[in-house]
Amino acid sequence: MTLTQTPPASGPAAAAPPLLSVRELSVVFGRRGQTGFPAVDGVSFDVASGEIVGLVGESGSGKSVTSMAVMGLLPPRGNRVSGEVLFQGTNLLGLSSRAMARHRGNDLAMVFQDPMTSLNPVVTVGMQVTEVLHAHRKITPKQAKEEAIDLLRRCGIPDPARRFGEYPHQLSGGMRQRALIATALACRPKLLICDEPTTALDVTIQAQVLELLAELVRDLGTAMIMITHDLGVVAGLCDRVNVMYAGRIVERAPRRPLFLTPRHRYTEGLLNSIPRLDADRGAKLTPIPGTPRDTISWSKACAFAPRCRHVTDDCVRSGIALAEHAPGHEVRCVNPARPASGEERA
Repeated sequence: MTLTQTPPASGPAAAAPPLLSVRELSVVFGRRGQTGFPAVDGVSFDVASGEIVGLVGESGSGKSVTSMAVMGLLPPRGNRVSGEVLFQGTNLLGLSSRAMARHRGNDLAMVFQDPMTSLNPVVTVGMQVTEVLHAHRKITPKQAKEEAIDLLRRCGIPDPARRFGEYPHQLSGGMRQRALIATALACRPKLLICDEPTTALDVTIQAQVLELLAELVRDLGTAMIMITHDLGVVAGLCDRVNVMYAGRIVERAPRRPLFLTPRHRYTEGLLNSIPRLDADRGAKLTPIPGTPRDTISWSKACAFAPRCRHVTDDCVRSGIALAEHAPGHEVRCVNPARPASGEERA
């Protein structure tokens, strides 16, 4: 199944201010008086209107915590959030909980990875969709029901009028995820954050959900942040990609240059550890050694150094910055992978 591609921003629109601008976002978990754990450590990235941006990395790299901080969904205690999250020029981190609630669901929405725990099991699917409409728009119950049924239909749920009155447990996993997408898109948000929305689905349903998301983004003009560890999803969906490791972005590039000429050794390792259609029959995969727990504080060295096959003495020093190695291609590495002859020009 071929996914619908969303073209990257170009021309005059490309010079417009980004819809979302995250600047030096940090999230530290820990109790008062104790040394905290930096789950997100100075993350910065932009998202333009109508653009699909990927956040990629292994579990524990800080992807989901970044999205929760952007949405203002982190618990009120036990964490310290700093930096800026500018949405159309407004710093969301400086808003009160009531002001943030007006944005959440209306201007920004999120699709979580497990629809069974994200949907309320004792409330009908239709009521959960109409609840968002009533919260942000002046609309009659009849109009809300009609819009909700239309949303369920557009999200590919068969017999939406009947499903409107059913409970989440009466729907399959794929239909629950579609209902969650319908709820998130009820008020046509300007930015949609998808946190591994296909993790709990089989391969066929994954492709259908991804195709649905791409079509909805194209039709509604909604920007999207796709959080995933699946590089196949990124290859078929995203315009630009941010690769995260140990709370920081280690590589940022448009999709094609990232897959054609990965420069950071972590990105290279991720790509080498997945099967390729063009590989020789019987070729072995090259997994990344160790686990995400085998890391060093960024204040002392490159956090990936303990797992890197190409580590040098220069890697074990502080202050490794995200530097541009090619136009639009930034890498946080002192010993980056070298592209093969001719690849940089491809």
